[in-house]
Amino acid sequence: MILNKETAQKTAELLLQINAIKLQPQKPFTWASGWKSPIYCDNRITLSYPPIRNFLREHLSKQIEELYGKPDAIAGVATGAIGIGMLVADYLNLPFCYIRPEAKKHGRQNKIEGFIEEGQNVVVIEDLISTGKSSLLAVDALREANINIKGMLAIFSYGFDIAAQNFKNSNVELHTLSNFENLLEQAEKSSYISANEKILLDTWRENPAVWKQ
Repeated sequence: MILNKETAQKTAELLLQINAIKLQPQKPFTWASGWKSPIYCDNRITLSYPPIRNFLREHLSKQIEELYGKPDAIAGVATGAIGIGMLVADYLNLPFCYIRPEAKKHGRQNKIEGFIEEGQNVVVIEDLISTGKSSLLAVDALREANINIKGMLAIFSYGFDIAAQNFKNSNVELHTLSNFENLLEQAEKSSYISANEKILLDTWRENPAVWKQ
């Protein structure tokens, strides 16, 4: 869910500006899943641009306070959301932890890194939502540790129906600063893509697993 249209448009503009999001409908990318995609998103690039990372940090933090007040801690999903999650925790002056995709093979074999107590209220930070599968595995790990998940905030979502269903099934509230719809609107407005390319990108999002250019 998008809370603020202006923030969604500005976030999309900034991500396009630094090529954190690339749109190439005529020359698709290939994702690790094998899907052909006219869009590629790497929000970790935002960490290299202080004004942009500060914008994201402040707006994520303000939305957390608006939605949930002040949780006990912030949790980031490794590896993409460790940086931005830490920035949000610092802005809110809250403890921070992060969740690995799987437990370490050595040492204490932690899956959750950082100090967090049972029963605490946590907001999870993610950089990007595609199907939601890896994000929700992090939620499962926190719940196994008896942590109360207030909700998840992310920088960007592709807006796939499967993601919405996965979050609903897991009973996790998801909010994002921007999404695919706002991205296309901003990209067309700034002449980053043509009207025909917008149609092609919309078609991809309807069924990305079988999309062909």
